[in-house]
Amino acid sequence: MTRRVDLNADLGESFGPWRLGDDAALLDIVTSANVACGFHAGDPCVMAHTMRVAVAKGVGIGAHPGFADLQGFGRREMQMSDAELRSLVQYQIGAAQALARAAGGRVGHMKLHGALSNMAAKDEDMARCCYEAALDVDPDLVLVVQAETALHSAVRALGCAYAAEVFADRGYAEDGTLLPRSEPGAVLHDPYLVAARVVGMLREGAIVTTQGTRIPTDIDTVCLHGDTAGAVELAREVRAALQASGVQVSAFKDRRLA
Repeated sequence: MTRRVDLNADLGESFGPWRLGDDAALLDIVTSANVACGFHAGDPCVMAHTMRVAVAKGVGIGAHPGFADLQGFGRREMQMSDAELRSLVQYQIGAAQALARAAGGRVGHMKLHGALSNMAAKDEDMARCCYEAALDVDPDLVLVVQAETALHSAVRALGCAYAAEVFADRGYAEDGTLLPRSEPGAVLHDPYLVAARVVGMLREGAIVTTQGTRIPTDIDTVCLHGDTAGAVELAREVRAALQASGVQVSAFKDRRLA
């Protein structure tokens, strides 16, 4: 069983007067924060505040770039050229780096958001385009990848530092990708079942699909979505269950190299 794991959450998703999630509470529980960069969610003030709190609480900061789709929360697919994808990713990482530095921290990792991630999870060329763009900005970035998808294949081919991720609160299809949110079982809400599921995946070293199939994988980090209903309770139960199982919850300081 995995003895150490990072616990990450997608945060900084409020925008202007609109508030989403309880970032302050989650930053007391998670060890890494994927901060929205203003395209699918967030704004400069929200980003700056989230990063200041993360620095104060010793939580690792990551850039979380997505499609330019505030209305759809970055969950609608968009068709873009490679050049457009590169600029999309690099622009958002640059904004995150500037605000993290001003907050006294640094961007240590990058994780793609929503439809951008879901599309690249099935298209290795798209994944590689996004990842090469990120590494051109900072070759030391740890790339957080959805385990056993085209994202995972891309970082293996690139030979770069990465962290393999599983999702606590999302259901898996048989190919290891996430179930579409429109399907039953795509988003999980019961904190006790979610916590048991995470411990089970770590114990088996495998993704467990909705139909019960085991897909063997390394697991470096576990994601909880900050916008999921009851996210704070879910995070608390997951962390408590991990610690009760003898798993150390800490930010990924050792970088897995492909």
